[in-house]
Amino acid sequence: MTRRKLIAGNWKMNGLNAALAEITAIGAGVAALGAKAPDVLICPPFTLISAAAKGSVAIGAQDCHVGTSGAHTGDISSVMLKDAGASSVIVGHSERRADHGEDDALVRAKAEAVLAAGLQAIVCVGETRAEREAGTAYEVVARQIAGSVPFATPGAIVIAYEPVWAIGTGLTPTNDDIAAMHGAIRRELAKSDAARAAVTPLLYGGSVKPGNAREILTLADVDGALVGGASLKAVDFMGIVGACG
Repeated sequence: MTRRKLIAGNWKMNGLNAALAEITAIGAGVAALGAKAPDVLICPPFTLISAAAKGSVAIGAQDCHVGTSGAHTGDISSVMLKDAGASSVIVGHSERRADHGEDDALVRAKAEAVLAAGLQAIVCVGETRAEREAGTAYEVVARQIAGSVPFATPGAIVIAYEPVWAIGTGLTPTNDDIAAMHGAIRRELAKSDAARAAVTPLLYGGSVKPGNAREILTLADVDGALVGGASLKAVDFMGIVGACG
């Protein structure tokens, strides 16, 4: 098994029905690239998953509950997401960890629920600016990997490294910093299973744009990107997808 490039778009709390046209345009752009195209995934809000899944682009979700059903008002299970057409689920995004108090144990439970439903789990890890400046970034990310990432068959888990301080700020770590962290993540994964570590895709997330995508995507151990704001418009997102070629 080889690692293919994956460009995933996280729409966050954005997108009404009219935005489905952007996903259609992304599908057309990917088709035009032919064999040069990387794997592409769009994670719209829950309200658009079912409609978006009718197109040609793989569709994911931004979160899920640990259970399959029950008295959990306002929540949605991975089984429901699969039924709606999702193929992947993002868990542990920094905004969920910070805004909803999600800890490593909960993120791991969500990832396990995703795997149990037969979906791919995209597990997010990353340090805050204070942790980076304190020199503890590697320790923080290693702890998150140990606590958040369940054992899984190759291809079922994707790790997204997102330095929290770079998300939506326009700031990015240096290329050396990105490569160093991705290498550290792969070594951390290898502590439990070297073979799976070698084939686990590692995405970079944090203000990825068409202008910086190519240099980031050519770094060692960077297998793709988790894209936020630049994924909302097909023209911007395809500028990143095209940078993989």
